[in-house]
Amino acid sequence: MRSWVGAITIGLGLAGCAEKAPSLGDGASPFPPTGDVTRLQSVDGLSVGHNLMAAGQFELALKSYLRAAGEHGTTVDVLSALGSANLRLGRLGQAEKLLRRAIKVDQTFVPAWNNLGVVLMETGRVGEASRIFKTAFALDSGKSDEIRENLRRALAKIENPAYTSEKDDRAFDLVRRGNGRYLILQAP
Repeated sequence: MRSWVGAITIGLGLAGCAEKAPSLGDGASPFPPTGDVTRLQSVDGLSVGHNLMAAGQFELALKSYLRAAGEHGTTVDVLSALGSANLRLGRLGQAEKLLRRAIKVDQTFVPAWNNLGVVLMETGRVGEASRIFKTAFALDSGKSDEIRENLRRALAKIENPAYTSEKDDRAFDLVRRGNGRYLILQAP
């Protein structure tokens, strides 16, 4: 509630700072302005979605990623982001379909492989998840500790189906943030 009140207060404060448009009495044209409006740039839906995911606003992130799909098309980044948002919302079937589509678009995109592994672990398909994590680990050249941990947990679960660790009650997934940077998001 406070965030809405704060946002409205800031918005009203900024509205008072805006320039007033000339009225018809001041000689303004009754027609809409002309000129190049393409110079205005909107904020990238993927960036906004990544920030919303980090803030735990998964439904809003999904909407932002859908906007990004309208702007960029169904690129591997967009498909993987949509899959990650659906994963965090517990929509595992949708997440799996989107992540598999992302992998078809780019078979070297590490976040999609890892997040698909997370979906498979969540649905109890540990054997397939371990193969997916191995692929993610290989594509990442072993750089990500989080992917290594996901692979370790999947292999431990195969060896001992009753295996649990203190981290097993928390799911991890990767969201791509720019060129080669990944943000590890932890489920609440």
